[in-house]
Amino acid sequence: MIYIVEDDEDIQQIELYTLQNTGFEAKGFSDGAGFWKAMQSKAPDLVILDVMLPDEDGVQILKKLKSHPQTASIPVIFASAKGTEFDKIKGLDLGADDYLVKPFGMMEMVSRVKAVMRRSSSKAPAPVSGPIEIRLDQHKVFVNGQEVELTLKEFELLHLLLSHPGIVFTREQILEQIWGFLYDGETRTVDVHIGTLRQKLKEAGSLIETVRGVGYRYRE
Repeated sequence: MIYIVEDDEDIQQIELYTLQNTGFEAKGFSDGAGFWKAMQSKAPDLVILDVMLPDEDGVQILKKLKSHPQTASIPVIFASAKGTEFDKIKGLDLGADDYLVKPFGMMEMVSRVKAVMRRSSSKAPAPVSGPIEIRLDQHKVFVNGQEVELTLKEFELLHLLLSHPGIVFTREQILEQIWGFLYDGETRTVDVHIGTLRQKLKEAGSLIETVRGVGYRYRE
């Protein structure tokens, strides 16, 4: 089931029609109140979330979803007319799995939905490697038994590397896997997150290795 939170009735109906005619179950809501009421009965497999809404905005809704263990793993695609690089990075860093810029084509939407759902369903079980333990159900990381506070993207980045020890990921692959889109320009976003992640992991941060000219890997 896909929930669409979109206050423009025409856009919402087109999105519903497209998804339902490409094999998905979907329901639409015009505001946060209707969405939260439906959430009490059934949690969706994915949410397409407009940023500008009449009551709660999409950012507030996303923060609430990601702050509760029961809903933190639900994939969310932001839909917004704000299409600058800054807006995309901000939305993705808040926890969105992808970002659609209005106006967007309906088949692009379907393609993004399928890609996000594939990534969500193929996530590996929580790994333990050396001194680092990830507890996916609690969304927590421990180093030598001590909890380490990470942002959502730092958590996802560490999970990706630990799930594939010894495998080198390019910066472009990391951006696609973690931020959910192909990044055409500056890849420094990855470098910055790797740097802060290493600092927070302290001695264990040295296990995240830089492969010069390629990208990063987690050393077994």
